[in-house]
Amino acid sequence: MNHAEMESVASFRLRAREWLSANMPRIEDRETVVASDDDTAEFVRARELQHKLYDGGFAGIVFPAEYGGLGLTPAHQAAFTEESVSYEMPLKLNVPSLSICAATILDLGTEEQKLQHVTAAIRGDEVLAQFLSEPRGGSDLAGVTTRAVRDGDTWILNGAKTWSSSAYAADFALCLARTDWDAPKHRGLTMFLVPTKAPGITMRRIRQVTGSNEFCEEFFDDVILPDDAVVGGVNNGWAVASRQLYHEKVAVGGGSPFASGAGLGTVQTTIPTPVDIARMLDRTGEPGVRELVGEWYARRLVSLSLIDRVSAALKSGVLPPPAASLMRLFTAEQDWFTHDVALEVSDGYAATGIAGDDGTLLGVSVHYLGRQIGSLGGGSTEMARNIISERMLGMPREFAADRDVPFNQVRQGAR
Repeated sequence: MNHAEMESVASFRLRAREWLSANMPRIEDRETVVASDDDTAEFVRARELQHKLYDGGFAGIVFPAEYGGLGLTPAHQAAFTEESVSYEMPLKLNVPSLSICAATILDLGTEEQKLQHVTAAIRGDEVLAQFLSEPRGGSDLAGVTTRAVRDGDTWILNGAKTWSSSAYAADFALCLARTDWDAPKHRGLTMFLVPTKAPGITMRRIRQVTGSNEFCEEFFDDVILPDDAVVGGVNNGWAVASRQLYHEKVAVGGGSPFASGAGLGTVQTTIPTPVDIARMLDRTGEPGVRELVGEWYARRLVSLSLIDRVSAALKSGVLPPPAASLMRLFTAEQDWFTHDVALEVSDGYAATGIAGDDGTLLGVSVHYLGRQIGSLGGGSTEMARNIISERMLGMPREFAADRDVPFNQVRQGAR
């Protein structure tokens, strides 16, 4: 629809408020809490909730109507998110399925891929994941060694991936593979849409120190893919991966218009803030606690303002795509600070809890153990600083011994 026909944000907000009240379950009425070491049931629930949104006409708010969305603006999505705070939402599907993978396919996929996968993701029929990082690759995404070899009108995939978020719950994944070993590392890559349950794929879940096992590792042994699994063109995979990483930085930074609902992707309420904890422990009158909480609150306001300003500048073209790293970096640092302050305000109760505690205080210590996740999602914090310095501030690029060298001549491992 054109702007003249588009429903106003105020009208949309009121309609959403009424629909949510009549159709979506409230968080406070949720009785079961899913164990942190197995969130499979949460994905089943997320799909059910996404179906509800789709049937009610509130799914894929900013996605184009021709692919199952509503074709509305980020302002409409923001209004819906504000109205949905008290309700269960399919937050598990925000990252990476909708805000990263579906958004990337929307930008660079074929018309058939958009019609099939973007539409299915918006309906809740498909969950999408990413097969990017590799066991030996570290932060060098362009140095992937998983290979895809053309065999007639198919491709044969071999190799391994790791740290794939929620891949066990996904139906398809965007997988970066090397298709030309004679080209320099950035030029010989191709992105594929891979069915996660395809013959030849072995998937294992990785248990973390927090008890969670949401990350997976995958092994590909002669996985056969059709030619139409290619996304964005053969040997053009780095362009697709770059766009994918852009969407990931925006999503991790909290500024994706494709994400619907506020929260961390669980059916539980959001993690208590340092303010909540100080009140719970009756520490709001302590000068040291007040100073910590005040600093946390001030940084939170700065973070929210930064997300709004950078998101608007990216959309208007005032800032280039690398500016997404600004949100990614500051959000990570705010994440660390939040966990640090929460632990300090909780004092020893983060380890022992208190009488009548529902697990909130003990949860503070568990979340603290996972604080470094913010250093890695959407690319490492060190990489974010490099992108800001080199691509926004014009500082000299780091030396790279393998730049413009055919990949089959690049030394691998200890060789």
